[in-house]
Amino acid sequence: MAAPPDMELSPSLSLELLPTDPLLLILSFLDYRDLVSCCYLNRRLNQLSSHDPLWKRHCKKYWLISDEEKSRRSEGWRSIFISTYRDLGRYIHYYATLKKAWDDLEQYLGQWCPRMIGSLKESVREEDLDAVEAQIHCKLPDDYRCSFRIHNGQKLVVPGLMGSMALSNHYRSEDLLDIDTAAGGFQQRLGLKQCLPLTFCIHTGLSQYMALESVEGRNKYEIFYQCPDQMARSPSAIVMFITGTSYLEWFTSYVNKVVTGGYPIIRDQIFRYVHDKDCVATTEDITVSVSTSFLPELSSVHPPHYFFTYRIRIEMSKDALPENACQLESRYWRITNAKGDVEEVQGPGVVGEFPVISPGKVYEYTSCTTFSTTSGYMEGYYTFHCLYNKDRFFNVTIPRFHMVCPTFKVSTA
Repeated sequence: MAAPPDMELSPSLSLELLPTDPLLLILSFLDYRDLVSCCYLNRRLNQLSSHDPLWKRHCKKYWLISDEEKSRRSEGWRSIFISTYRDLGRYIHYYATLKKAWDDLEQYLGQWCPRMIGSLKESVREEDLDAVEAQIHCKLPDDYRCSFRIHNGQKLVVPGLMGSMALSNHYRSEDLLDIDTAAGGFQQRLGLKQCLPLTFCIHTGLSQYMALESVEGRNKYEIFYQCPDQMARSPSAIVMFITGTSYLEWFTSYVNKVVTGGYPIIRDQIFRYVHDKDCVATTEDITVSVSTSFLPELSSVHPPHYFFTYRIRIEMSKDALPENACQLESRYWRITNAKGDVEEVQGPGVVGEFPVISPGKVYEYTSCTTFSTTSGYMEGYYTFHCLYNKDRFFNVTIPRFHMVCPTFKVSTA
């Protein structure tokens, strides 16, 4: 059908006729892959997609390049993106997350644990990681490789980057292994086939392992503490306490705990005590708070023996009157396991001490308990007597605190 004589067909819209600013605005919303694709469509889009400010967002998003770093490098944004991609392109989905975690951790350590900064190693090259894969005949996950392109773990020193734990007769401090040391500890024996150590404690020999293949009941890239099955006939029967489902999740969740104050800094070390913010009780001028930790190296699934340590902080308000100073006389505990079995414990002092608490003063101590079930809780009270009125005794509530064993997998042997 012919068009009506009064209707004129408008000429087809040409890309060449569109003004530059709207096109640049449209291109600014594209991901880097689409922006690269535009280079191959026609000459004009090739010119527009090379517009340097378009690449600033991608440099910041994927490589965390700041304006200051860009100025130091004396390169354009597009040039920086391309050169970085050539080096780290296979890690583009991991790099920003891991780089931020490392940057946050370094900043935090610089403020609270400065001597630990000196133990961190410089990055490794791609060919170093390729050589390790050839040595162990197994592929390393890209998130693990990416982390080592930023920092090659740390030197074997104390304290370890991955946290410490101390009791009266037990000490653990885990280093993040460098790539060569990790490769040297790669396991092919039954029970730990194709498992790579991520951490190592000089004092206990304890490691956290990452499974590089789905064998012996493990999921690929699962991270765990090994625990021998003491009731199995085979020495290769290994139970796993799971600590992560991937390197990215394992490392970044740990760093987040550290930099947000979730783990306390004690004597220039990171201690892996977990504090529940609701686990606080105040009686008169005295506040009691509790943090806990599970110790896999002292635990077993068969037989069931789950070892926990807890750290208690007792503090008197700085606004309390001086005559409210008091001394801890005794303790009472009510301990309940997951089956509902109850044990009561009462005795003098705490860990052999009778601390004096006065306005603004803090007393902290650590102790431990075991359960035959995977979880349990404790609660109780301390009995204090006043120093200025020795006939006055009063009880201070210890809030209920729960202890739960991490997820574990039983050996398939």
